[in-house]
Amino acid sequence: MHPEILLMILGMTLVTILPRVLPAVFIEKMSFGPRTEKFLRLVPYTAMAAMIFPGFLTVDASRMDIGLVGALVAGALAWKKCPVMVCVLGAIGADLLLYLVF
Repeated sequence: MHPEILLMILGMTLVTILPRVLPAVFIEKMSFGPRTEKFLRLVPYTAMAAMIFPGFLTVDASRMDIGLVGALVAGALAWKKCPVMVCVLGAIGADLLLYLVF
């Protein structure tokens, strides 16, 4: 392998990993106001909604109800402040149930 390619890979690794690792390391030492804390707690649910929304519209053209039910289950679980993984697994379970029963 050429040394230039190896240096480029190492440089890209540093540029990619630093913005991800530094906040995780220093976030414990920082203090935020209550509004910022609430905002940061809602970020995972917002990211989940951004990932799910386009998919539920196009999940199955012949069965639009599958996407809608999955989105509603995920939304209801997120509203109850369940962990993101519970929301995703709940939506998958509801859709699987619809596929198996109907």
